[in-house]
Amino acid sequence: MKKRRYLLSIFAILCFSNAFSQQDFAINLPHKFKNSDLELTPQDSARQKDLIDIFQKIIDKKASPDKRRLPRKANFSIIPYAGYTLSSGFTADITGNVGFFTSKAHDENYSVITADVGYDTKRQRTFLSRSEIWTSGNKYKLVSDFRFERYPTDSYGLGTFTTFAADEEVTFNYVRIYQTVLRHIANDYYAGVGYNLDYHYDITATGNPDNTVSDFMKYGQTTQSTSAGVSVNFLFDNRKNSLNPKNGTYISVIYRQNLGIFGSDANWRETQVDVRKYFLMKPHSNNVLAFWGIAAFTSGSVPYLDLPATGLDMYNNMGRGYALGRFRGKSMLYLESEYRFGITRNGLLGGVVFANGQSFTEFQTNTFQRVAPAAGTGIRVKFNKHSDTNICIDYGVGTGGSHGFFVNLGEVF
Repeated sequence: MKKRRYLLSIFAILCFSNAFSQQDFAINLPHKFKNSDLELTPQDSARQKDLIDIFQKIIDKKASPDKRRLPRKANFSIIPYAGYTLSSGFTADITGNVGFFTSKAHDENYSVITADVGYDTKRQRTFLSRSEIWTSGNKYKLVSDFRFERYPTDSYGLGTFTTFAADEEVTFNYVRIYQTVLRHIANDYYAGVGYNLDYHYDITATGNPDNTVSDFMKYGQTTQSTSAGVSVNFLFDNRKNSLNPKNGTYISVIYRQNLGIFGSDANWRETQVDVRKYFLMKPHSNNVLAFWGIAAFTSGSVPYLDLPATGLDMYNNMGRGYALGRFRGKSMLYLESEYRFGITRNGLLGGVVFANGQSFTEFQTNTFQRVAPAAGTGIRVKFNKHSDTNICIDYGVGTGGSHGFFVNLGEVF
């Protein structure tokens, strides 16, 4: 994959917004909190304008602007689009999410289910379904990540010193089944257990273009790999809406143990720490300074395709500026910062600037020796004001000539 470049040839918008109950409250009613000793209040997104308002006005010019301020129990956002990438050819994709409260009292965080179906001219096929569901009173959080992929991809080897010259195409089928149940402990703290399965099969690789032995071959190339085991999870999360956090803190610590008794090819371990922090910068606005850090450490005989890699977080958002899987290693450190700001007063348009850096341990020494930086900017278009869902279109630039567009439904983190 020479570049992660999306040249959007078609960007069709299809909106669904269902009203199941008229007595429910909207998601982003104003609330106050302390930030740097200032009392700040974010804007109520239900009073802003979104694309659905615009389409509704085109269809019905007499429609009242207050018509869609009525709250919804569930809010759907669906985007079918087509595009082109240098690695996948022409791509057709449908991505969407639904946000909802699980109780009438709305005394829990906002639950989100996302799905994505894609197909392209180079035989890449994907089906993904991911969800974060909160029960009443935030007593339980249920996290799921299910996917099937046939994904020809490019591997550049191990570590952060790799270059495009070592571009090796790797093709495989992939099944992922992750299910985690967390229970409330105290305040915004949670603990739980999970089951994790990563199954890669029909793995083939072309080898390095210069006929040298690839890192994949040196590491231990196989035609299939199974990683299966249990995880212990700790979580602190006081964000109200993960689709577009305005303030709060998220800290996730996951220890995963893969064992032969669950069908794993080898016993190996991973510890992952994911930290996110959000600061509302101005009173009565949605200008947010956000930080995101990930540390992942593995030990044991980890299959090559299960090693930490660029963009292999739950929503495949890490590392804007680089291709999915651009860097890979037994351990990883990642840090990103983003500033989100409004452009129009009605909330329809916004913008972001971001910068990130990632480092992976080198193959032979298993040490961190280099950081791969990236930076970029993007625009935000309010797609559904009731779930506060934005269409995110970013352009990122990394090192070594890596650059391209990145599209997301909902904020990147």
